[in-house]
This record gives sequence, structure tokens and C-alpha cells, in this order.
Amino acid sequence: MSDERPIGVIGVGWVGLVTATCFAELGHPVVAMDIDPQKVRALSRGRVPIHEPGIAELLERNGERLTFTTEMEDVLESARLLFCCVDTPPTYSGDADLSRVQAVVSQLPEDGQYALVMKSTVPSGTGRAICRDAPGIAYVSCPEFLKEGTAVQDFLHPDRVVIGAGAGAEWAAAEVEGLYRPLGGKIVRTDVASAEMIKLAANAFLATKISFINEIANVCEEVGADVTEVARGMGLDRRIGPAFLRAGAGYGGSCFPKDVSALKQLAGNTGYHFQLLTAVIEVNELQKRRIIGKLQKHLGPLAGKTIALLGLAFKPDTDDMREASSLVLASRLQGEGATVRGYDPVSREAAAKLLPSIELTDSATDALDGADAAVIVTEWPEFAELDWGSLRDRMAKPVVVDGRNFLDARAMRAAGFAYEGIGLANDGARPNEAESAESAEAAPR
Repeated sequence: MSDERPIGVIGVGWVGLVTATCFAELGHPVVAMDIDPQKVRALSRGRVPIHEPGIAELLERNGERLTFTTEMEDVLESARLLFCCVDTPPTYSGDADLSRVQAVVSQLPEDGQYALVMKSTVPSGTGRAICRDAPGIAYVSCPEFLKEGTAVQDFLHPDRVVIGAGAGAEWAAAEVEGLYRPLGGKIVRTDVASAEMIKLAANAFLATKISFINEIANVCEEVGADVTEVARGMGLDRRIGPAFLRAGAGYGGSCFPKDVSALKQLAGNTGYHFQLLTAVIEVNELQKRRIIGKLQKHLGPLAGKTIALLGLAFKPDTDDMREASSLVLASRLQGEGATVRGYDPVSREAAAKLLPSIELTDSATDALDGADAAVIVTEWPEFAELDWGSLRDRMAKPVVVDGRNFLDARAMRAAGFAYEGIGLANDGARPNEAESAESAEAAPR
């Protein structure tokens, strides 16, 4: 493929870096541009500025195929397929901030040579507006469906690839399809507006499943049921499936909160009130705050108490703190007068910027030493491997609120902890894996 024309990637944040390194892994030369010179220098030297499993290895293995630059001219000189991977954060109104997308479009020549392939998440209607205002640019909507922590595998083994072609962009859509077809995912060819809506609708539905099971968990606590058993039984129904039915402290990250709010706002801008998404958002916010009530149940007023937050990133295998439950919890705990400690194995640098008033520790043990309670905020595997029996004696009070139902409730209580999960039965009993598999096989179909 030495004479192949390079792929252009504009914006090498999380989506752009995954896109660039994975295309390079597939054998394609890639020219990736970003306006941050520090990031470009780091990547050019083989240093990865984010925590995403597999990226460092791809960068090292494919360094000869990857070129990083701060100049748009470098991309335009060599590539004609330009994958737009810039950020589209929410504005105060809830709309997506498209200023970065607009900045990219303004730099592209309208001579019919270039195709803008939109990976950034944009409201439905964005592509139509770009096609109207810049008719000399072939426009293709190709939304990303990557999950932080498993993004490399998601890219290389997609469920589906959605491609929406604007007017006059069939040649570009065909080239994009050719890039993705070897990966084996279902190719969905559609119009631009529908492609844009598919991304927002998919994330909104997954967020809805999370908020739904959290509501069920709250009812389970009132009636003495176990949400893990309820979710297991629900998930065996093929119409429902088990994914995203794990109760906890709510969703966060860069996609779900932004995309759910963006879809709600998009509907509102047309005059339609999306009542279901309003409830999804409200449930998610309230779920984070229920942790405070569980702590007060065991400790009373939290003023003067020391609370350890174990895990600060919004999910394991990432250092992303965007919309993380830890941000809300730390703020609310400090509002109640508590002293907050925090530990996360990879997100300390990001946490120091976003949570400057809490004490960040070098280990989970340090965070727990003398604490009145611990909250499991992120289900990092190392927390399940801690010697909780010995840690109990190092805590001022043996109280653990498990915001992810990650630890073994029965073992924690047997070790002398006052253990609170999310939506668990009073005894905290759960079937082991063998029992779960046996029950699943015996379940009626």
C-alpha cells in the first residue's frame, strides 16, 4: 500500500487518535492534524496523552504510517478523505457547540477534491447545513460507536458502520465503505440526517436502560428484592438483553450525558418535548445523590467525617473524568462538611485539576486509613483484590457504600463491614458464576 493516498484525520483527541492509529494498523498511511502543538509533539515522539488500552502499542507498531502535524495544509496536500474528529461539547443551552466543526469546514477548499467524513457527534441537520453552505465539499456522516476502555477492539470489530452520503458525495461514501468493509461489521447506508440521528438515538437508548435499571434498583431496596437477580432475569429475555442493566451510581463520560442532552435539546428546538429523556436525565442526577443518603444512614450528619472515594474516572480503563459521578459526590460531600479523599489508579492528573480541594492519595489503602466510610465509585479490578479484612481495622468506621455493586456483599458483611450496595437484597447474597450459568440454562425460553 505504499502508493496509497493517506487518510486525513482532523483532531487527535480520544476519537481522532483511535481512528488514526486503527487505520494505520489496517495498513493505511495517515496524516493527523491537531491545533495543540504539545499534543502533536508528544504523539510524534510516540507518547500517548490519553489512557486507552492498546493505543500505545498501535502507535509504536505503526509509527512509519502515522504523521502528526499542526498544519491543515499538510493534510490537504496528501489526503482527500478527511475524518473530522473534533470535540462538540455542550453549550449552556444544551445545544452542541459546533464551532470547532465550523472552523474545520472554513479551512477546506470547495473545489470538489475533498470529502469531509464526520466522526464528531453532531445534531441531526448539521450535515444538511454544511452541504448547503459549502456545496463544493463532499459530505459523509460516519458516526463513531466506540466505548472508552475498549475503543481499539470496538473500531476493529464493529457491530455496524453507518454511512450517510450528502449530495454529490457517493464517491466518498464508497471509499469510506471500502475502508471499513474488511472489518466485517454490518454496513448501513442511509441519508445524512438519519445517520446523525442513529448515533444520538443509540446513546440515548442505552442511557435510558441505565436509568431504568437504577429506578428498579431503588424500588428493590424498598421491597427487599435484589436488583442483580432482577436484571439477570430481565436480561435473559432476547427482546431486552443483559447489556446496560447494571445498577449503580449513574452514567457519565463524554458521550451519554452530552448526547442525551443534545437529543433532548434538538427535539426541544423543534417544539417537541422529549419527556422520556427528561426523566432519564433526572434519574441519573438523583442516583448520584442517593449515595449521600446511604452514608448518612450509617454515619448520621457528615460534617467532620472523612469519606474515601475509590475510583474517580467515570469508568475503569480510562482516565476520563468528564461527567464522572465522583465530581458530584465530592462536591455534595464537601457541601455536607465532610473531608474527602480520593484515589484512582490512572486519573490522578485529571482529578487534580477538577477536584483541587480534595486530598488525592497514592493508593486505596492510604485513602481508607482513618476514613469513616468508603464509596466505590469506579469498579477498578484492584479494589476487589484488596485485603478488606485488614483494611477494616485501619478505618475509623467500617462502612462501605458500593456504588457499582462490585464487591461481594456477603463477604464484606462477614468481614465486619456495614455494606450498602445499590438495589441489593438485605443479606447481599448473590449466586456464584456457576449457579448463574446453571440457572440461565434452565430458564424457560
